[in-house]
Amino acid sequence: MPSAAPLAAHPQTAPLSALLDQTADAVAAVRAGRSLTDALGRCPPALRAGTQALAFHVLRWWGSATAARALMAPKAPPPNVEALLVSALALLWPGSEPPYAEHTLVDQCVAAARRRTPAAANFINAVLRRFLRERDTLVAAAMHAPEGAFNHPAWWIERVRQDWPAQWTSLLAAANRHPPMVLRVNARRGTAAAYVQRLAAQGHAASVVGQQAVLLGKPCPVSELPGFAEGEVSVQDLSAQRAAPLLLGLDGAAAAPGLPPGARVLDACAAPGGKTAHLLELADLDVLALDSDPQRLTRVQDTLHRLHLHARLQVGDGRRPQDWWDGRPFDAILLDAPCTASGIVRRHPDVRWLRRPDDVAALARMQAELLDALWPLLAPGGRLLYATCSIFHAEGRYQIDAFLQRHAADKPLLDAHSPGHLLGLPDNGQPMTAASTQGDGFFYALIHKP
Repeated sequence: MPSAAPLAAHPQTAPLSALLDQTADAVAAVRAGRSLTDALGRCPPALRAGTQALAFHVLRWWGSATAARALMAPKAPPPNVEALLVSALALLWPGSEPPYAEHTLVDQCVAAARRRTPAAANFINAVLRRFLRERDTLVAAAMHAPEGAFNHPAWWIERVRQDWPAQWTSLLAAANRHPPMVLRVNARRGTAAAYVQRLAAQGHAASVVGQQAVLLGKPCPVSELPGFAEGEVSVQDLSAQRAAPLLLGLDGAAAAPGLPPGARVLDACAAPGGKTAHLLELADLDVLALDSDPQRLTRVQDTLHRLHLHARLQVGDGRRPQDWWDGRPFDAILLDAPCTASGIVRRHPDVRWLRRPDDVAALARMQAELLDALWPLLAPGGRLLYATCSIFHAEGRYQIDAFLQRHAADKPLLDAHSPGHLLGLPDNGQPMTAASTQGDGFFYALIHKP
């Protein structure tokens, strides 16, 4: 799902009450366990962009707004009423860049309530008007609860605090900011510097922030990017853009030599295909793109088609090589493993509310199974790059420490210059200097096979 631009970037093309109605449905779906992407897919196309912008905003402030609702109405209303009421409170929250005038928001929320839950319209009106009258007091009280203060589930807050005792508050705050829109210029088609000039000619401010990376001054639809349809540029976060150079030995931070032309490379969890494409943009390789989901693998093919690149695509579970492997070892393996996505919640604010505490351990087990199953497929002298878009130690440093111990007899070598955890903070060794240009939270470990 693309990152939402600031709310002001979305002109209102429909009555606000209709957008609030759709937003309430979307966040109710998230609270019921469905992804926001799925919920937005059910939204009428004409309302989808505005609904996405409002839903992103609401989910970033859901913890604070829910804490305030509990102070004013201790007994939680039915889910469909709660979704609309808390959405309005989130949009009225101070410091959250409210997109509409207060009286307009309240009036339109009540209008939406009269259509969706007529019996609750007066209740919603009373709660919202009380919030405006007593906002300073209610906000201060709501901040006493962890979820109200940090807008993440309490278990998530505690895990971040334990993993990163010196940075935990900064990490939680960063997860609530709007993400930058970063582009990857196709190295076969041009340079980052030349693309910045093309953007400037079309009125888009941008700057070079990496070898092929361009930071847009303001997010925009991909249809406005020159050459996007022709495969000249893709959208990919700075941290995600480190994967291909690391595996190929083109990242100066790691000691891996370059791969020879035609090297056999496995992208073990390839969808949606951004890293697969980046590998092929940088080198002539024999790439097998594997994914267990046929529909997601179709997205890989679409990505490669747009970029005029080719890889062999295979449906299969990386944990069961016997079902898909032809027996020929790989020179390099990229394992961008399924994870909690705790490093990219600024782009997907629903993730924090969808995850459950048990998910961390379950996903860590899957990651370990993938590592153990894929390691034997690597040729002697080859390298495996393990990656997750997570800031949790269980999916990063602890996972690799355990892998190295399990396979000590094989003498795997962790590249001393592996990036490890990237936190997306200015003091985390990233090449940027401003928080707004930091990459997402990621973990990378490059492992060599003797």
